Amino acid sequence: MLDQHQERQYEIIGNQLVLMVKRSPFFVRGFMFTFSFLFFLLPLVGLFGGLVMGMGLHIAYFMGMFVFGVLGFYLLRISLWNTFGKEIIQFREGRVEYVADYGWFKDGCKEKVMDESLEFSVRPIGFEDDHKGALIIGEGDSAVYCVTKMPNSELNELIKELRNCNTI
Repeated sequence: MLDQHQERQYEIIGNQLVLMVKRSPFFVRGFMFTFSFLFFLLPLVGLFGGLVMGMGLHIAYFMGMFVFGVLGFYLLRISLWNTFGKEIIQFREGRVEYVADYGWFKDGCKEKVMDESLEFSVRPIGFEDDHKGALIIGEGDSAVYCVTKMPNSELNELIKELRNCNTI
């Protein structure tokens, strides 16, 4: 069972399951957001500084902006996931739709065709002593692998609810 002070990391609303990522510590999120914005800002400062100093435009400026832009976007995506991240799983007739929601944007909808009966299981994550895992919906090639790490006790409670739910 969950501790009284812990909030559940999931919600079942009709035929939709929402798995919410546990927020990382404020200091870590602040560090990641700061560096992700610096990765976008510093190449622009370098470009304008070089132009002001009369160095002209070079291909290296654009290569630097591309590399730092990709790194900044990746770090921003991780920062948003650790702050606002949630997985939205919609159960439809014969299929499951999966969307990763980062708060400021969403990934594309992934759809998997499922058999008549849905199977739910736990995929262990981390060290064995952590007793944490992630939800797996379905089996084989049509399985949907969730990434939200949750305590095994909460996952087992979720699986019981999903099996007993009439709308899924």
